[in-house]
Amino acid sequence: MTILKFEIMKTKYAGTAAEAQTELKRGPIYRFLADDHARLDVLLQRAFADPDQIDLQAYSEFRSGLLKHIAMEEKVLLPAAQQAQDGEPLAIAAKLRIQHGALAALLVPSPTRAIGAALRAILKDHNPLEEGSGGVYEVCERLADSAAASMLAKLQSYAAIKLAPHNDGPLVMESTRRALARAGYNLEDYI
Repeated sequence: MTILKFEIMKTKYAGTAAEAQTELKRGPIYRFLADDHARLDVLLQRAFADPDQIDLQAYSEFRSGLLKHIAMEEKVLLPAAQQAQDGEPLAIAAKLRIQHGALAALLVPSPTRAIGAALRAILKDHNPLEEGSGGVYEVCERLADSAAASMLAKLQSYAAIKLAPHNDGPLVMESTRRALARAGYNLEDYI
């Protein structure tokens, strides 16, 4: 077992018996997306573990993985939920999209400690909206019902995102600050 898989397993099964029972009730869509969150969390932690330098390989894997994860939610999960509700989006969808925009904006410039701290802060607020009891993943799984296997297959086969090089141009950080502000965050809080 690789170290990354061990870290994910350790994180996933560290809960109480009640949490284990809840976990058993969650379906394959929930587990697939929550496991991806755990994988991304480990990569982000690894990228910023050394206070003297950023692990650029781990950060690149995190960046690529997070962009793919956001795309899966935006292109597969949320549209399927909206379709299952006769065209009505999930009540939380707009908030998720604003947070997705802030996360994606943070991935444009080269990584810094402030960017790492901002990513962790947003994900700390964001992931429970999706994974929590009654969260987006549970709701989407329930709405998918008989189409759950098909949705899971789409999620599992979603193509990797081609990464553009980081852009540290003068307008990038201002754009990033605006995206964070829309989501209720201030980049300066992490500098």
